[in-house]
Amino acid sequence: MTSRPTAAQHLLDLARLRRVRDRIDREYAQPLDVEALARGAHISAGHLSREFRLAYGESPYSYLMTRRIERAMALLRRGDLSVTEVCFAVGCSSLGTFSTRFTELVGVPPSVYRRQAASATAGMPSCVAKQVTRPIRNQEAPAPSRA
Repeated sequence: MTSRPTAAQHLLDLARLRRVRDRIDREYAQPLDVEALARGAHISAGHLSREFRLAYGESPYSYLMTRRIERAMALLRRGDLSVTEVCFAVGCSSLGTFSTRFTELVGVPPSVYRRQAASATAGMPSCVAKQVTRPIRNQEAPAPSRA
């Protein structure tokens, strides 16, 4: 027989998950992984992954990469940094992984986005450009394999 968490425990778990999400939002450029996030929340990595997915609809890693890609999009729109510089500025350590995830999420490689975005958002205030260009997970892109 498994016990269901009490309402009070459920609220504590949600608060803990919100703190993890807020940490990802703040520290996206830092070397974060699920184990480090779980240690900071005083729960196991497996429990964090399951509960985070239930609460937010995606894994902590996927959420982190989405934040990194959003920031990368803003930096690429500025046009003063190379794709490699942007990759490292947002906390990615592999240009290949960054490019793959960027393409999955945005639908075009970062170099193509950089060329297209400069003209597409010209004259737009940055706050509007951010909303207009916010990434929506590319539904046609194949799901990444986790072997």
